[in-house]
Amino acid sequence: MKTNHARARLKRGEPSIGTWLTLPDPVSARLMARVGFDWLTVELEHTPVNFETAAQSFAVIAGSGCVPLARVPWNTGENIKRVLDTGAYGIVVPMVNSRAEAEAAVRAARYQPLGERSIGGQLHAANFDTDPATYYARANDEILVVLMAEHIKAIEAAEDIIRVPGIDVIFIGPNDLHNSMGKKPMFDSNDKMFTDAVQHILKTARKHGVAPGIHVLDAEAARRRLAEGFQFIAITSEAGMMLAKAGEIAKTLGSGASDVVAKY
Repeated sequence: MKTNHARARLKRGEPSIGTWLTLPDPVSARLMARVGFDWLTVELEHTPVNFETAAQSFAVIAGSGCVPLARVPWNTGENIKRVLDTGAYGIVVPMVNSRAEAEAAVRAARYQPLGERSIGGQLHAANFDTDPATYYARANDEILVVLMAEHIKAIEAAEDIIRVPGIDVIFIGPNDLHNSMGKKPMFDSNDKMFTDAVQHILKTARKHGVAPGIHVLDAEAARRRLAEGFQFIAITSEAGMMLAKAGEIAKTLGSGASDVVAKY
């Protein structure tokens, strides 16, 4: 059975870097899987990606030696079970604001005795190059569970959330976190309320042996966050990279329409 090398790196205290896939296209996933990122997260929360397209993307990502993850649409057992049963190596769960919500995510992602995930399917084992019986026996050691701290409520409840057994990563979503503070959504800022929240998550995660993560805009921001001690870094998205580079080329040639580019 394949090893989830992204999870293994985090457990060794090493960084693991990837990006978001927001386009509903397995061809894009196949190409991005060859770039060299540790993992790619198929985004089902804010995009038109459906479960069938996601499953196809998980297969081509895993087949390329990259780790396929999925950000589920919401923290429900159905969403989590479906992406894991169709081949994701892990989940990113949005808007986890309490211990109870963290426990619910872990229950859905882990088999007994750690959770309550039900048995079934073939694609999960296929993506790990193994048989279902082996997958069921070893999945709890390979599935990556990433919970998002993207609301001020999550910052306030960080100690209770991060102490839940079965969590691998606590991941800051800066756009929503800024928004929950009544501020303009953005990847980063010097606002003290935001910077204090980021440091609180970083400190609390490291205290409890959970990998701290954060979403950033570019490689420069990723290097800075790595130097601060963050391990799980998502750099923008494939669409954000495409638009940023295309906009740069157009602007260089004097044909750029505007400076407004979707960077998420």
